[in-house]
Amino acid sequence: MSDFPLHSIDTAPEASHSLLQDVQRQFTFLPNLHAVMAGSPALLEAYMTISELFGSSSLTPVEQDVVLLTVSHGNGCDYCVAAHSVGADMSTTPAEVVDAIRDGRVIAEDKLEALRHFTAQLVNRRGWVEQQDIDALLQAGYTRQTMLDIIVGVGMKTLSNYTNHIAQTPLDDVFASRRWSKKKPPSSEAVAPERKR
Repeated sequence: MSDFPLHSIDTAPEASHSLLQDVQRQFTFLPNLHAVMAGSPALLEAYMTISELFGSSSLTPVEQDVVLLTVSHGNGCDYCVAAHSVGADMSTTPAEVVDAIRDGRVIAEDKLEALRHFTAQLVNRRGWVEQQDIDALLQAGYTRQTMLDIIVGVGMKTLSNYTNHIAQTPLDDVFASRRWSKKKPPSSEAVAPERKR
């Protein structure tokens, strides 16, 4: 069980108060992710700022959903996959696109699949993508700006995915209809090679 508090506007550090008020106005409730992040005003502000910047990137709203879901899937973040699935369901993103990412399947639409594949490679290879992945994204009709904008989305989701991992953020009821779970990787102790003595 996590011992990270779910802050309210009243219990959060003072520097988080106005940020949480903005979140509540935007969502009409206070998501548990933001309630946890509020324990660090710097983290909360960073996440909200980068979210806004990603929203104004060269990617369409559907493409943004593809990136955010793919990063969260790759990082095994139960909370963010569920939350972004609900958000995507409420937008223009086709359900078959959302479900393909959730299930780890290829997206039927070639251009969005190229975006999903590149994003997944970016996450899985810690940024060291192969030239063939870059070429495939460009051939699908994206640009080098697209690649840089994807990195903004990766940064945004790294903040929330890692927060949820260490805080074990409980899923809000509003996201429960799209609950998702991925088997967690083995502990570092289990996979670390033995040190020479």
